[in-house]
Amino acid sequence: MTNVSATISNKQSIYAALELSKNSWLLAIQVPGRDNPSLHPIKGGDAEGLMAKLDAARQRVAKDAGQTPAVTLCYEAGYDGFWLARFLEQRGITCQVMEPASLQVNRRARRVKTDRIDVESILHTLIAWCRGERHVCSMVVVPSVEEEDLRRCHRERDRLIRERTAHINRIKGLLFGQGIRGINVKSRTKTLKPAELVTGDGRPLPERLGREISREIERLAQVQAQIVEIERERDHPATSCEATERKRHDLLRLKGLGPALSSTLTREVYYRQFSNRRQLASYIGIAPSAYDSGEGHRSQGISKAGNRLARVAMVEAAWLWLRHQPDSALSQWFHDRTQGQKGRTRRIMIVALARKLAIALWRYLETGLIPEGASLKSRGR
Repeated sequence: MTNVSATISNKQSIYAALELSKNSWLLAIQVPGRDNPSLHPIKGGDAEGLMAKLDAARQRVAKDAGQTPAVTLCYEAGYDGFWLARFLEQRGITCQVMEPASLQVNRRARRVKTDRIDVESILHTLIAWCRGERHVCSMVVVPSVEEEDLRRCHRERDRLIRERTAHINRIKGLLFGQGIRGINVKSRTKTLKPAELVTGDGRPLPERLGREISREIERLAQVQAQIVEIERERDHPATSCEATERKRHDLLRLKGLGPALSSTLTREVYYRQFSNRRQLASYIGIAPSAYDSGEGHRSQGISKAGNRLARVAMVEAAWLWLRHQPDSALSQWFHDRTQGQKGRTRRIMIVALARKLAIALWRYLETGLIPEGASLKSRGR
């Protein structure tokens, strides 16, 4: 391992990295005056055992240096979420959560991969990042408990919408196999009775098939009832995040943005602060990826490295913006560049419009500047 003690010897700081897995954790601790980090296996989920190792290292350094050192720990974002970061912050440990995809790795086809190598790589990257080399990786902004909890409504609704679609398609498929077509299953959930249906060849539905369709209808009705309940929760939340809710109501004032998109965009994107428009586009994953090497100069398309839910919502908002805000400057820009075009060109340009719209909405929420030519909803709506 590369000697890193010279980098941190002038600072009485302890750096630690944690490799997480379901059954076990591997902790690497780098203290001043030592060439190599010490490695400590810990049972998965044992936060108190982790703190015991960090406290022991802190006490040893404090005894030698005469002052209590600062401790900075880093781990990769994943299934463990942010509870560990909050746990450590409450106990005086500075915790950074690294975006896994931003960590540079060996590009060999068959590179060696072990937990020891991974945790040492995280530790090296953390030390470089704390030294001011921000390009080595990207750190995740840890949301508050309330901000994270606000996301639950629209995320659960998205899953239930997919589940509802699956039930509807299943019922339609079973009926289609018997020659029964043209039934709007979604609107007839309460009135659709399999016993009253007649197959294409004039027979009643088979008994077992009818019972299966009845059970599918019951599950569909239950999912629909849960969607209604979640939408009520989403639109009338009891929360302490007043700034986020104020931004959601501001988005609702614009034509084309309904409750679903407004809640998704504010609670996934606009709840946090951005320094510039490039940070915003990068977070959503709609920033362009250039390829400029030697004689090759081309665009590789958008990065898709950001928040997937936010990216999908922003592209959907761009299509709705064209429909409901036809006189806005953004809509005119889109139509000028896609005049006479169809298909692939319009799909490419809608992503560019989504990026411009994301920036325009960010400025609107932060400064109150309404997008040029945009219309607001009437007070009665």
